[in-house]
Amino acid sequence: MNAWLIAALALLPALLACGVVCFRRPAADGLVALELAGPIATVELMLLAEGTGRQPFIDLALVLAVMGFIGALAFARVMEDGS
Repeated sequence: MNAWLIAALALLPALLACGVVCFRRPAADGLVALELAGPIATVELMLLAEGTGRQPFIDLALVLAVMGFIGALAFARVMEDGS
């Protein structure tokens, strides 16, 4: 276990807290948690890639960064139409 993996492990509770907020709170709070979870998951994957030496995780993190933002915008649009 190296410093990169320890840092990834330290970020895991923040990602889990965002998941709890997404499921337990109203939709507006869930959207904020979803927006916050995207960058946290991206950093988490980058730390795992560096810690394990597997570079494909970096590609996955970059795709997640872009798609997470697009997904959150789509969710906000659906939430806007539903109210």
